[in-house]
Amino acid sequence: MSRQNKKPIGCGCANIPFSVIIVILGGGYWWFSQKGNLDISKLFPKNQQINIPILNPAPTASPAPAISFSNTPKSASNNNQAAVRKIPDKKTPLLQTPWEKKVIRGIYLTRYQATNNADEQTIRERVRYYHSQGINTIIHGVWGNGCTMYNSDVMQRTLGYRSCPNQFQDQWLNWLIDEAHKQGMQVHAYFEKGIKIDKNSPIFDLAIAKKWIVPGVDKTYSEIDHYVLDVEIPEVTSFFKNILVEFVQKYPNIDAVQWDDYLGYYAELPGKVDRTTNLTSFVQQMVSSMKKANSSVSFDICHHNPYWAKKYFAADWEKWGVDRVFIQAYNDTNFVEELNYAQKYAGVAITDRQLGRLKELIDNPKIKSILVFPFSGNPEKTASSLKNSM
Repeated sequence: MSRQNKKPIGCGCANIPFSVIIVILGGGYWWFSQKGNLDISKLFPKNQQINIPILNPAPTASPAPAISFSNTPKSASNNNQAAVRKIPDKKTPLLQTPWEKKVIRGIYLTRYQATNNADEQTIRERVRYYHSQGINTIIHGVWGNGCTMYNSDVMQRTLGYRSCPNQFQDQWLNWLIDEAHKQGMQVHAYFEKGIKIDKNSPIFDLAIAKKWIVPGVDKTYSEIDHYVLDVEIPEVTSFFKNILVEFVQKYPNIDAVQWDDYLGYYAELPGKVDRTTNLTSFVQQMVSSMKKANSSVSFDICHHNPYWAKKYFAADWEKWGVDRVFIQAYNDTNFVEELNYAQKYAGVAITDRQLGRLKELIDNPKIKSILVFPFSGNPEKTASSLKNSM
């Protein structure tokens, strides 16, 4: 067969002028280089538009927020880029107010706040209310006038009573602690009235019969006569140590216990006996026993300044080995002097009658913590008054 009769093989490119080939190659190069930005649909009439998947970008969601990536070593392979962890945006923290900078912003609730058979919902709502008022610590009475505000085996075994004769739910303190911790707050157990009782105490007659009472009447406060349990008696010392150990084991999540100026003797008791050394030994034993039972709990006191405490209450608390001391400044006459001491220790305690002084305490950076005692008997009203006093 002659070559003239053979069918052409291939595309026949040899018959296309060289200049045309150059134009086609150049256009192709441009087309591929711009395909990401080219909307080919514009090259066709509207009624002849076609869909070419490779040229149609995937649907785009609304603009995403800026993403910060962790630094990736240059040596990392491209395959690891998908695994780079997104770091969530951090909100700029709000500047703390002088009040919010205080380590402890506490309010006292006497042991009677647990009465009236308060249920779980009521207790949790109270905690959230105090939190909403800027309070971060509740100092709640769990002991007072010679008895506990919870069922105590030590009380039953020693005195024949399981608790104070008040109505309260058995779980009230657990609910209080749990809700406070959920709110980022602390609960300090207030051993109200300390080693003193009055005639309304359920153990008064028993204490007299056991000769547990120091001779004489404690008239530290003119409104009521108090009687002091004699901690020089070994049985009394053991009773208090056992009560404290039982408490921190029964409620292991409590943040602190606090004793006040009722941990002391009135200087004018008959006989003018110096009981300072014995009181120091008693408290040291309590602290040591409590720490062995639960080392995470802080042992605090709220007392008079060291000079007045030692001179008038035999309370040489600088030797007691406690964790924190709050200076009780309830007497306005000596307020400035008490404040000088409070600046050296954990903080100051005032009453709701002194809220006019709250702003100066808040603005004083040397006052690390502020505790408020509602003498009015209405802690919720006191809490609501705090913001208006700042």
